Amino acid sequence: MGHIREPMLHPVAIEDLRPTQITVGLLEVAEKRKAWQARGDAKGAAFLGEHTVPVILGPHDRYYVIDHHHLARALADEGVKSVLVTVVANLKALEEDAFWFVLDNRSWMHPFDADGKRRAYGDIPKAIKDLVDDPFRSLAGALRRHGGYAKDNAPFSEFLWADFLRRRLKRKDVETNFAAALVQALTLARSPDAEYLPGWCGPVPG
Repeated sequence: MGHIREPMLHPVAIEDLRPTQITVGLLEVAEKRKAWQARGDAKGAAFLGEHTVPVILGPHDRYYVIDHHHLARALADEGVKSVLVTVVANLKALEEDAFWFVLDNRSWMHPFDADGKRRAYGDIPKAIKDLVDDPFRSLAGALRRHGGYAKDNAPFSEFLWADFLRRRLKRKDVETNFAAALVQALTLARSPDAEYLPGWCGPVPG
């Protein structure tokens, strides 16, 4: 069970990809859809050739997405049928329970719902199209794009920021006035309370 990335030279149907998380930010998905529409056919084809989706090969030869869930959902919503994948690890020999245990312990999954509550592995959707909206994940993505924090390689760093914001802002306020919520989020992101989060850009004490 090596961990060498092995680019697939053939496309995999998006409908066959299995998520390893429960939620996405649908506003984030919408942004990626706009970017895709702006590329046009030629640039879109080039983009697909240059951007592979990292996956784990699991039991029954299923491909489990461990990053780019938002991109996969956006492409699916735009009618794109397939993407190229990169196999990060081959775990297809494992039993189902062992497979999920390994994914969990390698930080290759995020089984938390739209309320930030941890759920059972079986609650993870079976298809990209069934990912659930979490507006705080959208807010966390917008916060990073507006300089609220730096991009970080820590697993699921945007979800950590989403959880931070979830505990301090009301979901209704995020859904009804996203711009105002973003202003509040920018202030919160620079507070000492956020110092533990990946990519924090708050003031450094003198």
